[in-house]
Amino acid sequence: MGLLTSRQRGAKGSCGKGRRRPLGTAGPHLALKSTSVGRGEDVFVEYIRAKREARHALIISDPQPVESIGGMWASLSRAATIGIFLLLFAAFLFFCRTILAPILSAAIVALTLAPVVKAGRRHGISPWITAILIVVCALGALGLAVTAVAGPVNAWIGRAPEIWSSIKDKFAVLDEPLAAAHQLQTALFGASTASGISAPNVVLPVVAFVTPAAGELLLFFGTLVFFLAGQLDLRVRLVSLFAERDSKLRFLKIMNDIEKNLTGYLLVVTMINTGLGVIVAVGAMLLGFPNPAIFGLFAALLNYVPYVGPAVMAFVLFGVGLVTFPSLGHALLAPVGFVALTAAEGHFITPAIVGRRITLNPLLVLLALAFWTWMWGPIGAFLAAPLSIIGLVVFNHSFAAEEAKLPD
Repeated sequence: MGLLTSRQRGAKGSCGKGRRRPLGTAGPHLALKSTSVGRGEDVFVEYIRAKREARHALIISDPQPVESIGGMWASLSRAATIGIFLLLFAAFLFFCRTILAPILSAAIVALTLAPVVKAGRRHGISPWITAILIVVCALGALGLAVTAVAGPVNAWIGRAPEIWSSIKDKFAVLDEPLAAAHQLQTALFGASTASGISAPNVVLPVVAFVTPAAGELLLFFGTLVFFLAGQLDLRVRLVSLFAERDSKLRFLKIMNDIEKNLTGYLLVVTMINTGLGVIVAVGAMLLGFPNPAIFGLFAALLNYVPYVGPAVMAFVLFGVGLVTFPSLGHALLAPVGFVALTAAEGHFITPAIVGRRITLNPLLVLLALAFWTWMWGPIGAFLAAPLSIIGLVVFNHSFAAEEAKLPD
């Protein structure tokens, strides 16, 4: 009984082998369970990763796919070409400023005075006669201005030591703060080798400025004569260079709009600056300034340069007031009054008279003033506003304004 037959032992062995499983394996229900758990963990990890990427991603509204890589590279190539051209053009303007500045100034003045030449031509007066008369009148006005300014300037230069001593006496109240600042500088950076402050020499800078300016002035007036006399014929020749009729009409519209806007803007600004000069001259006379007419002339001329011109004039009034008047408070009356006057003129009077049509954006004027002053110095400062007007006219004709709904 205790013995089993061979068939029974084989059946028992085969049954035992069927139940025995290798290590590390599981049954069908355990394998399905582990697979489901693995997939659940992968889904959870992907969810956490997606949430983290969404939290750190940029917010892009209405993205537009690039049509083709070739089109994108073509756009970048065009932008790079334009950028290189602008850099080379700026370098050309900077290094050729001695010749370009007077020529461009003459061209702008000629465009501004073009209505005068056209009016003379309608009345049978040759453009050459009109151009010569305009230049002779300009030279006469410049000669009168130089004659009126030469005497007082020579007197002020001769009194330079006395003026410097008077200014030092006016600022005697600042001796203690300046001495304390000098001691602090000595303690931090060591003793200075300078033995003292000498009176400024204004003759050499003036001569250094006037010597090249004489040649540029001669080039300016010579170019102005030819521009005034020949600009109508030059315009006809330039129109003939365009092949299509639409291009010719567009060029004529641009030139007419530039001429109209420059003439209107500079005419109104000249009238306003003349009134400002008269007010400054009367105020200087009432306050007791010497040669008040000269201060009125300087105020009118410097007001053509936005921001910088009035600042320079206020500094001049303050410097002369320090020498002329006995106290510091009395010397501050003229510059404070001038700053208030120019602020009212710039913010209320000029916009009300000139209007919105040719009123320039203050930021645009400031950037143009900084750029052209850095590029061409004082001449660039005078040309900043006219060049901005020309650029805006060309831009408005080249790129038509389209009404577009901007995002909130």
